[in-house]
Amino acid sequence: MESYSVLFLLTVVCVCGHAAAERKLVYVTAVFRHGDRSPVKVHPTDPYQEKDWPQGFGQLSQVGMRQHFELGQFLRNRYKTFLSESYDRHEILVRSTDYDRTLMSAQANLAGLYPPSKKEQFNPDLRWQPIPVHTVPLSQERLLLYPLKDCPRYNQLLNETMHSEEFINVELTYKDFMAHVGAKTGLNNTSVKTVWSVYDTLFCEARHNMTAPDWVTPDVMEKLSFLSDFGMQNHNAKCLQVLFGLDNKQEKDRLQGGILLGEIVKNLSKMAVPNPKQQLKLMMLSGHDTTVVALQASLNVFNGMQPPYASCHMFELYREDNGSASVSMFFRNDTSKAPYPVQLPGCSLDCPLEDFVSITKLSVSEDRDKECKLPSEGSDTDIIISLATWRTVVYLHILSVLLIIILCCIICWQYKRKTGQGHQQVNQEMGEDF
Repeated sequence: MESYSVLFLLTVVCVCGHAAAERKLVYVTAVFRHGDRSPVKVHPTDPYQEKDWPQGFGQLSQVGMRQHFELGQFLRNRYKTFLSESYDRHEILVRSTDYDRTLMSAQANLAGLYPPSKKEQFNPDLRWQPIPVHTVPLSQERLLLYPLKDCPRYNQLLNETMHSEEFINVELTYKDFMAHVGAKTGLNNTSVKTVWSVYDTLFCEARHNMTAPDWVTPDVMEKLSFLSDFGMQNHNAKCLQVLFGLDNKQEKDRLQGGILLGEIVKNLSKMAVPNPKQQLKLMMLSGHDTTVVALQASLNVFNGMQPPYASCHMFELYREDNGSASVSMFFRNDTSKAPYPVQLPGCSLDCPLEDFVSITKLSVSEDRDKECKLPSEGSDTDIIISLATWRTVVYLHILSVLLIIILCCIICWQYKRKTGQGHQQVNQEMGEDF
């Protein structure tokens, strides 16, 4: 009996091992936030100004460089049997927004991912090699920088959110607190939409061991943190729950993060089809907190918290021997822990690609330009055609009425000619009493 049990267990192990071996990683997309940076701006009473930061405002710090170098090392270790040990330009494509901090984060990341071998070193004293990072001008960026400002319908939805009961209740609840913060910082009209800057500045200064003013207590930082996550995130009107959550969520997703999600899904679908000529294995996208938030919101997996510096959302595409494919997602937001698996709502952790595509389709717009128009808004051509059609209809109606009037007049005139004399005769025959 024991021999049968052992044989059964060995069979199960062999079968499971064979099944696991059949699942082959074929493509990865990694979307990450830049590393630690200096504040974007400071308030009037802040004792630390731009001169106190080595490279000025909004720049990647050395801490941020180390964070992304470490993330690159993590990716090297995670995909060491998947990627070539040496840099191969056909295997990896890197894209970044056109900001110093995101471009430098990508470069620091690549330094950890591809340390050069001796034959790759162009300088024996330098353990680094240049690897291209692609970008486009900010005016043309539609993939990695959110929210996009070219969508009237989204702006309308955002305005409705800011006038919603939940948003107004938060503003009323923290009205006195925001007035207190305004008085201490010298900022006018401090609100949920602007208080982010205070928290961002104090947070950056604390991370760099700068002494906070006496009024900045742990309770103040906690409230500022909540308002920052709830409300606006920078001078470009970024925000977390307001931009990508609360009401009208799915429509917001389609008009914002759905663009990035659609591109990722398209690439996953393309890579799932076996192609001997296809060499690309890793797509790296270097962006911002709202890049990650917009993407996760469109996937319906956003936890409502600002993604930390150098956090990374990974999509891993696997192919089975039978030709089917599946997608697994992981999010790394803590360097002390392994990335945790992210489950797409309505699917398994190892989500079949066809299900992944079907579920995410609701968050991907097929014609964003059309959906971005206001409900009453039409194109200039549509308006011209509508006006022309309206005028034609009016002219036809007027012409029809005139023809009817003329026709009636002719009929009446002919009738009077025919009946006028006979009428006199009838009256004469019947008498006046008729």
